[in-house]
Amino acid sequence: MATFSLQATPTDAASWAELARRAESVGFDALLAADHPGDVTSPFVALAAAAPVTSTIGLGSYVSNLGVREPMLLAADVATLDLISGGRARLGVGAGHTPAEWRAVGRERPDVAGRVRRCVAVAEAVRALLDGASVTVDSAELTMREAVLREPRPVQDRIPLTMGTANSTLLRWAGAHADVVGLTGFGRTLADGHQHEARWRADQIEAQVACVAAGAAGRTDPPALEALVQTVLVTDDAEAAAAEQARRNGMTAAELLATPFVLIGTVDEIVTAVAEHERRWGVTRFVVRSDALDPLAPVLPAQPEPPPTTPLIKRFASDSGFRMTQTS
Repeated sequence: MATFSLQATPTDAASWAELARRAESVGFDALLAADHPGDVTSPFVALAAAAPVTSTIGLGSYVSNLGVREPMLLAADVATLDLISGGRARLGVGAGHTPAEWRAVGRERPDVAGRVRRCVAVAEAVRALLDGASVTVDSAELTMREAVLREPRPVQDRIPLTMGTANSTLLRWAGAHADVVGLTGFGRTLADGHQHEARWRADQIEAQVACVAAGAAGRTDPPALEALVQTVLVTDDAEAAAAEQARRNGMTAAELLATPFVLIGTVDEIVTAVAEHERRWGVTRFVVRSDALDPLAPVLPAQPEPPPTTPLIKRFASDSGFRMTQTS
């Protein structure tokens, strides 16, 4: 059965608490807070406020920009959230794309290779700090000296790590190290620093999944694949509803509806599409925005148990001679 998480940001205390309670009650796996300093609320403060009004739903950032976040401060935030939520923290990370976020902390956004190196360095440092290690790093991307997260210590033995990306190097790193690989479908960042070209064509998705599979070679427990869904719409005419978005992305409506980055159609059609995304790509997790809570409420309990399949990540592993173990 597919897993859905809800990404949102609070506008006031009462509605945020109600959103958290409702997301948990209808079956969302996690409540995720966006992390864009200066443009949205602080994710870990918001998630800490959601912790006492919920009891089972996961709580995490989606995703923290490792270009501007410092490892010790990020690790302390995540560990604190894990402590006060009773072991429900998640950590979503990415390389970042918005130039203004770098300038706001006194840096210029590096080129792609520089952002990737910084992202990997910080992700590895945060992972090590959460695991209780002493971290010393001296590189162009990151400097730390004998950093140790003594308190607070996380409740969980391992806080689940999601890497959200479409970059081939980071997809391979995530395949090797992450618990969840968040397929963003992002291409080149556009001039406004926020919007992106889409990498949603079938061949592009296959290439992304192949990178994950390459990184996961040798893992007995490969990462789950997750898609960041941009549009959720329950409608009786999916092709008409998808036409304009498809045109903007240089795709046909049928091609757009076949991607895991949109869920458009009747409830039954969405349920069928979710099952097809698992069969075709191995995508078993979906992140949707807060406006999808009501449309998806009837979908969550409606999903059938999927038949046994060989998802694309495992097919790539098999085709390439990689050793990976089927997991349930």
